[in-house]
Amino acid sequence: MNPLPFLILETGRPLPALRRLGPFTHWIRVAAGLGARDTAVCAVMDDAQLPNPRRYAGVLVTGSGAMVTERLPWSERSADWLRDADARGLPLFGICYGHQLLAHAFGGEVGYNPRGREMGTVAVQLKPEAAADPLFAGLGPSLRAHATHLQTVLAPPPGATLLAHSEQDDCQAFRLRDSVWGVQFHPEFSARMMRGYIHARREDLSREGRCHSELSGAVKPAPRAREVLRRFVRFARHAHS
Repeated sequence: MNPLPFLILETGRPLPALRRLGPFTHWIRVAAGLGARDTAVCAVMDDAQLPNPRRYAGVLVTGSGAMVTERLPWSERSADWLRDADARGLPLFGICYGHQLLAHAFGGEVGYNPRGREMGTVAVQLKPEAAADPLFAGLGPSLRAHATHLQTVLAPPPGATLLAHSEQDDCQAFRLRDSVWGVQFHPEFSARMMRGYIHARREDLSREGRCHSELSGAVKPAPRAREVLRRFVRFARHAHS
C-alpha cells in the first residue's frame, strides 16, 4: 500500500528573477526529501478548489508575496480549510506566509513587524520548550535559518507553545497542540536562493539604510533549519503508519 501524499498549499510564487529555479512547491518538496509522487499541489492563490483533507498525510503551506492582513478571499478560504483539516487530525506545517496564515486561522494576531524587515541568514534562538518538541528537540540552543519578511506573528494563537525567536522577531516558530507548526523562517531556502532574494530587494534595503552586499556576504548554509522540515514529514508519516 502506497503511503498517503503530502498536500502543498501554494500561496505564492518566487520573485521573477528566481522562477528559473522552479515554484515554491518544488523548493519545499526537494528540501523536505519528498519525491514528485509523494506530493500534490493546490494553487490556492489561483482559487483552486481545496480538496478533501483525508486524502493526505500532512499539509505544507508555502510563503507568499501577499500579506495575511489583506484578508484576500483565497487566503480566508484557506484559513477555514486549515481549521477543518486540523479538526480531522491532519498535521500542518506553515512557512513564512503559511506560518502567519496558521496563526491567523487559529486566533493569533498578524501584522507588520515593528522592527522592520528581517532578511538574510539569521540566528534563531530556541526556547526551553523546544527541547521537548518533535521537530526541534536536540538541535541545540540556536540554529541558522534564512528569512525574508515584513509581516510577522505579533501574537501566537491561544494555547500555542512559542518555540523560537530571533533578534528581530519574537515568534520564529510555534506549535499548536500536537500537530500544527508554523515557522517564520524558510527551511526550504538554499544559500543561493537567499542571496537571490537579497539581490532582488537591494533597492528596498538601500532605502532602509542597509547594505545588500553585506547581507549577501553573510549568507551561510542552514542545514538544521531544513532538518525541521524533514522532521515534520517523518512526524506526519509516523502519525499515519
